[in-house]
Amino acid sequence: MVQSLWDHAKAAELQEGLAQLVYRSNIIGTDRSVCNWGGGNTSSKTTVTDFRGRIVEVMYVKGSGSDLATMKAGNFTGLRMDDIRPLFERDEMSDEEMVGYLANCMIDSKHPRASIETLLHAFLPFKHVDHTHPDSIISLCCADNGKQLAEEIFGDRFVWVPYVRPGFTLSKMIAQGVLSNPKAELVLMEKHGLVTWGETSEEAYAQTIKIITEAESFIETRVNQEKLFGGVKHDALPTDVRRSIAAAVMPTIRGAVSDVKKMLLTFDDADDVLAFVGGASSPELSQVGAACPDHLVHTKVVPLFIDWTPNVDDIEGLQAILKESIGAYKKQYQEYFERNKNEGDVMFEAAPRVILIPGIGMINTGKSWSNSKVSGALYHRAIAVMRGATALGEFVSLSENESYNVEYWPLELYKLSLAPAEAEFSRKVAFITGGAGGIGSETARRLVTEGAHVVLADLNLEGAERVASEINEKYGEGRAIAVKMDVTSEEAVIGAINETALAYGGLDIVVNNAGLATSSPFDQTSLKEWNLNMSVLGTGYFLVAREAFKMMKQQAIGGNMVFIGSKNSIYAGKSASAYSAAKALEAHLARCIATEGGEFGIRVNTILPDAILQGSTIWNGSWRNERAAAYGIEPDQLEEYYRKRTTLLVNIYPRDIAEGVAFFASSKADKTTGCMLTIDGGVPAAFTR
Repeated sequence: MVQSLWDHAKAAELQEGLAQLVYRSNIIGTDRSVCNWGGGNTSSKTTVTDFRGRIVEVMYVKGSGSDLATMKAGNFTGLRMDDIRPLFERDEMSDEEMVGYLANCMIDSKHPRASIETLLHAFLPFKHVDHTHPDSIISLCCADNGKQLAEEIFGDRFVWVPYVRPGFTLSKMIAQGVLSNPKAELVLMEKHGLVTWGETSEEAYAQTIKIITEAESFIETRVNQEKLFGGVKHDALPTDVRRSIAAAVMPTIRGAVSDVKKMLLTFDDADDVLAFVGGASSPELSQVGAACPDHLVHTKVVPLFIDWTPNVDDIEGLQAILKESIGAYKKQYQEYFERNKNEGDVMFEAAPRVILIPGIGMINTGKSWSNSKVSGALYHRAIAVMRGATALGEFVSLSENESYNVEYWPLELYKLSLAPAEAEFSRKVAFITGGAGGIGSETARRLVTEGAHVVLADLNLEGAERVASEINEKYGEGRAIAVKMDVTSEEAVIGAINETALAYGGLDIVVNNAGLATSSPFDQTSLKEWNLNMSVLGTGYFLVAREAFKMMKQQAIGGNMVFIGSKNSIYAGKSASAYSAAKALEAHLARCIATEGGEFGIRVNTILPDAILQGSTIWNGSWRNERAAAYGIEPDQLEEYYRKRTTLLVNIYPRDIAEGVAFFASSKADKTTGCMLTIDGGVPAAFTR
C-alpha cells in the first residue's frame, strides 16, 4: 500500500514555491507505484521578480525528459501565467503551435522545454497540481467498467475524462470538467492516470496519497489470489535453476535482438513477474496492449510472451523457440509500423523490449543497462495494473492506432533526443581479467568513457569492486560489475562468463589481462614456477578465450579479443624463461584463435607492453627485486633503467596500454586480426620481424 513520504521537518526548511515543488516531485517519483519512471508532472504557481523588477505570476512545471524522482530546480521551467491564460479561450491548438507558443512564455530561455502536459496544469485554477500514474488508479482507468466503479469509490468528487492524447484538447477538457463540478477533488484520465491539486505543496501531495489509498483499498478487497491471472499454470523453477537457464539463453536472445543495433539485456525474476508469467490467462492478457501511454516508448505496445513449458532438460528447445519467436515478433512489429505510419516516420528497432518466459521470469532489452532496466521497471507497473484491472473487470488498453500515435508522437520522441549521443563502445560489453590491477582498471575506465559496460574479473574481488564502484559513481549505475574469478579454474571461468550473460546478456570485448611474473635463472627454475606461469598465463588465457568464443558464436554478432602479452612474447628475457615462454604461448594462441574466429566476425589481437611499473601488483611484488637483480641494479633504479633502454626514451604507463586496447576493440581496427602491437617505447631487440 502507498505510504506518505512527506517529512514535515524537512519540508519546513524549504520555501513554499520552487523549493517545495522539487521536494514534492522527488517523493512522488521515489515510489514507482505512484508515478512511472520519466512520467507524470508537477507544477506550482507563485510570483517572481522579473528582469525589470516587476512582480509577475509564474508557473513552474516539470521540464520535458526529466524524471520526478531525481529532478532538481534546474529541471523545471518557469512560464508567465499572464501569457498562458488567454489560450483557454481558444477552441483548438496543434502540438507544434503549442510548443512554439510556450517557448515564448518562458521566463528564462535556458530552462528546459516545458512538459507536454503544461496546459493541463496552467488551466486548472489551483496553486499546486500533480499528474501521476498510480497503479491503482490506472487499474481503475483501464478496467472496462472503470467509470462505474469510480462512482462507487469517489461518488461525485471526481471528473472522468475519456482517452485523448495529451495536449491542448485534453488540457481544456480537464479544466472544463473541473470547473463544471464544484465538488471535484480529482480527475481520472481514462487509460492514463490521475490529476490532483491543493493550495500548498503539502496539501497537493496529501491529496494524491489519499486518493490513491482509496482506490487501493477498493481494489484489494476484490483481488482473488487463487484466480489471479487466470490461476497458476506454471510454477516458477527453483532460483538457481531459472537463473542458470536465463544465463544460458540470454546470449541467444541478445544475438536475435541485435540484428540492427546491439542491445544489452537484463534479467528479472521478482515475485510479481514469476506470478504473471505463470498465469493461465497471461499469454492473452499480455497482448491486450500497454497499461499506460507513458510505457509505450520503452516497452512497445506488447511484450513477447514465450510459449514454453518449463523444463530444465529443454534448454536447446527454449533457445530454438526464442529465435523463432523473436523473428516473428519483429515481422509483426514491421507490419504494425506499415499499417500506422505517418509521413516521415522512421521505424525503431523492431525487436521486443520485454520478453516473458514461464517458470523463468522477464528479460528486458535496451541500448544500455539503464534503458533495459527502465523497460523492466515499467513492465512491473503494467503487471500491477493488469492485476488490479482484472480484479475489477476486464483489462482494456488503447487501440492499435492510438498506441502507435503515442509511440511515434514527435513530442514523445523529443524526450529521447535529450539522451547523450552514442559513442564508439555504446551498446558493448567488455570482460576484463585482472580488472583490479593497473592495466585492467585503466582499460575499464578508458572503454567506459566511450560508452562501454564493463565486467571486472579478478581474484582480488575487493579491488575489482572498488574500481566498479568508482566507475558507477562517475558514469551511472550498472556501468560496471565486479566478479571474483581464478583464471586457472575452469569452473570459475565458466561461472564468471555466465554471470556476465546474466548481468548484460552477453559480451563483445574480452581483454585477457590477468597475470603474474617470476624471475630466476633457467637452471634454477623449478617445476612449480614453470607450472605456475603456464597455468595462469597459458591455461588461464585459454579458458577465458574459449568460454568467450563460445558465447560470441552463440550471439552471432561478432566479437573482439585483445590479449595483453609482453615484450617477452617475442624477446628472450634473461632469467625469465618460464614467464617468457608462457607469454609467447599467449601471442601464438591469439593468432590461432584469430584464424578460427574470422568466419564468425571474431577478431583477436595482441598488445606487447614492457615494464609498466605504475599501479602494477606484479611490479610491486618480488618481480621488481628479481628483475633488478637480473640487471645488476637497485629496485628503485628500474624505472629509469627501462626508460633509457627505449629508443624513444619514455616510460610506459597503464593508460598507454588502455589506448592500445581501445584501438583494437574499436571500429578503426575492424579489418585487423591476428596482429601484434608493441607498446614498449621502442625496444630494438623486441621489434617484430
